[in-house]
Amino acid sequence: MRINGGLAKGIPLRVTKTNKLRPATDANRERLFSSLGHFIQEKSILDLFAGTGSYGLEALSRGARSATFVEADRKVFRDLKLNLANTAKSAKLTPYAGCLENRDVIEFLRHCDDTFDLVFLDPPYSEFTQLGSIVLELLKSRNLVGTDSLLVHESPPEEMKDFPGWSLIKTLGKEKRGSPSYRFYKLSQPESFQ
Repeated sequence: MRINGGLAKGIPLRVTKTNKLRPATDANRERLFSSLGHFIQEKSILDLFAGTGSYGLEALSRGARSATFVEADRKVFRDLKLNLANTAKSAKLTPYAGCLENRDVIEFLRHCDDTFDLVFLDPPYSEFTQLGSIVLELLKSRNLVGTDSLLVHESPPEEMKDFPGWSLIKTLGKEKRGSPSYRFYKLSQPESFQ
């Protein structure tokens, strides 16, 4: 597994051996980032349930301004820290480009005051039923995303896809059982009164 594009292209990513981790394949990430195109340029990124950090690191390599990585598992976090250091060195990033948070995602969201342009949401599939609605509500209610922000959720097609306050604007990948796809969301615009 490695960075697919940008200044750190080819840098290998360390993957912790654990059944809790389900890293995105190089091919899937390439498809996602080709779809995002120049949107990531100079954007602030939030990588939730970061794991190896592949989404946020790929974004930094391709020109994002900054990325915050949130990962609760200590063993996985150690490898994430190494992956960030290697990517930052290769891409000649400033020390402030990457911020690492070794904590629970819900706890982080409840105390975060930043606003992000692009959020990657890739929780363990088994936990999304419990956590998904809470995460999406906190992102919205705490103003961690703006009206122009984009949320990308990797999920199997059988998972919920409609959430209050969010509009599904695009699906990337085939919606067939057992095959993950990417769902792109933006905050729903309030209906104007006429």
